[in-house]
Formats: sequence, C-alpha cells, structure tokens
Amino acid sequence: MLSFSNIDFSKSSLLHTIIHALKKIDKNFSSSYVLSDIRNKIKEAKIYVLVETISELQVKKLLDLFFFRWKFGGAKKKYQLSDMLWIDKVLKTRQGIALSLGILLMHIAEEIDLTLTPILFPTQLILKYFYSDKCTWYFNPLDGETINHRTLDMWIKGNISPTSELKKSDLEESTPILILKKLLNTLKTSLIEEKKMELALNTSNVLLEINPNNPYEIRDRGLIYAQLECYNASLQDLNYFIEKCPDDPISELIKIQIHTIEQKKTNFH
Repeated sequence: MLSFSNIDFSKSSLLHTIIHALKKIDKNFSSSYVLSDIRNKIKEAKIYVLVETISELQVKKLLDLFFFRWKFGGAKKKYQLSDMLWIDKVLKTRQGIALSLGILLMHIAEEIDLTLTPILFPTQLILKYFYSDKCTWYFNPLDGETINHRTLDMWIKGNISPTSELKKSDLEESTPILILKKLLNTLKTSLIEEKKMELALNTSNVLLEINPNNPYEIRDRGLIYAQLECYNASLQDLNYFIEKCPDDPISELIKIQIHTIEQKKTNFH
C-alpha cells in the first residue's frame, strides 16, 4: 500500500500516485479504466512517435498525437472544475485543465523515454523540454502551443500585477510532490465550491497524510467539518489553527467562525 506520508517517486510514478490518491478520495473513481486506457495510449504513442529518431521531432509528434489525433484540450462548454481533474473523466471526455493534461502528457512522454519538465508557473502548469545544451522549449499543456518569454511575462502582468515581471524563479522545475499537492488542493477547492463536502473532506485528509499537522490544511478541514455539521471535529481543528497560527491575519475571522459554530452546536443540542 502506497504511503502518502513518505512517497518515493523513484518507485511510484506521479500518475500512479495520483490514481491511488483519487481512488482513496472517491471509491467510484475508475482506476482500472485509467490504467487500461493509458497502457493503450502508450502503445499507440510508441508506434506513432518513435518513427522519428531525433528527440525534438519525437516531442512534436507526441504533441500532434495528443492534441490533434486524440483531441485532448480545454473544456468546450460549461463544466465543473472537478470534472477537469478526475483523471478518469479527463481521459473519457478528452477535456481537462493545464494541470491534468500536463500530468497525462508527462507520463506518456516518460514511458517512451522523453522527459518533459513541469513548472508550476504562477498562472498555470507549463512544460519545458531541453533539446540541446542551450535551448529550452516551453509549451502549454492545454493546447500544445509554444510559449516564449514575452508571453510568460504578459501572463504575469495580466494575472498578477501590471508592474510584476517574469523572474527566473518563476521558471524553476517543480517536484512531483508539489504537482500532486497542487492537483489535490485544486480538487479540494472545486469540490467545496460544488458543495461536494464529503469528497472535499476525503481530499483534505489525503493532503494531511502528505503533510501531517499542517495548520492551514487542518483549518480547511475544520471549515469542511462545519459544512457537514460535524461541530465537535470542526471546533477541534479550528482551535488547533488558532493555537498554531495566532498572528495570522485570518485568525480573527476563524475566531468569529468558531463562535458561530459554538452557537450552532448549542442550538443543535
């Protein structure tokens, strides 16, 4: 059984770790479908991509296969964000966000001996490929389009602040554990917005397996417990946050939330 408290990514791939996490969050998650479909796609990719012998051309063939033949891409109509993150649904609909599509693309590339490096850019996941000692190719896992530094700088200015500038640190490689946590945090947020509180609670508990006793994650779990009317558990978590982070600006809001929950608990009883 995979342990989230001490994940060894040299023994378990990022995708397989994510599959295990999603199955733990939702027992209806179709891990068997994901594993079968991915195996088939890897076989097809080997045939289609490896006719090329130059790695740069292999990457171009992989992107062509992924985005134009398999037709993966962003949502084509109104959607729930969580549907863009459950990997089984992404594979069935061929629709996802940069994060989920990037994870699939990286895994398929790795299985055919191509290395795509993930970067958790301030706005979204992007991928890069080194095709010589001095050349780096950045592209968008949402559509496969090449991204240059000017575009990345515009993303920063448009999404962060007009005065912000692209920094070297914005383009640092992200570790598998950071990608996993980003996916789970994004899933948790979307499930809360969609009022799927039991699944949100399960997601929070998986995040706490990865990072036990994290006061911010325990705070979030406490707020989820409150929505589920589990008032004792909620108060325990929220008070833990206040104890560990008394100077955090949000602590005053949490104290108000605690008072509200105590009143609800009294009325409930």
